[in-house]
Amino acid sequence: MALGLTPPTKNVFYLSVLLIVIAIVLYLCGVGGLIGGGFAAVAHIAFWIAIIGWGLLAVGVAMKGV
Repeated sequence: MALGLTPPTKNVFYLSVLLIVIAIVLYLCGVGGLIGGGFAAVAHIAFWIAIIGWGLLAVGVAMKGV
């Protein structure tokens, strides 16, 4: 059984891109020292936000039309 992949809806795509951009901004703010709490904590949160954005995009690609 082959999995048919389709482009995600615009809303899912824009939301996943927004999450990735937020993750990048958080990471860069952590590197620059603009956010307190330590670089490791900020990088950890940014990583999980990026994973959520990627997962949302993957689900959008796999589940459209199901």
